[in-house]
Amino acid sequence: MDLRAFFQKLRKIEQGIVEPHVVMVSHETSDGGRPGQLAEVSRSNAARLILEGHAHLATAEESAEFRIAAQKALEDAQQRLLAEKVQVTVISDADLRAMKSAARPEKR
Repeated sequence: MDLRAFFQKLRKIEQGIVEPHVVMVSHETSDGGRPGQLAEVSRSNAARLILEGHAHLATAEESAEFRIAAQKALEDAQQRLLAEKVQVTVISDADLRAMKSAARPEKR
């Protein structure tokens, strides 16, 4: 393949992509690529994937669903991290006795 023609096509495809990051849908490839996999990539990587025939741009609906799912996965991961944190407070015996006596009602 003529390298000059390859890179001219690559630049033309890249100029046609407006957003800096786009969602791509993979094609089945002879080297084991699975069809229908979604991934968010940079404009330059998207152009290369399109030119090499490995993927195509996702529709607006597919992109929106992918980004919503990614946001939900991020929020779930953050919640799991917060749940794993254990907070420990070290108090002295004197402070413990003071707290216990303050909590007990005094007998008359």
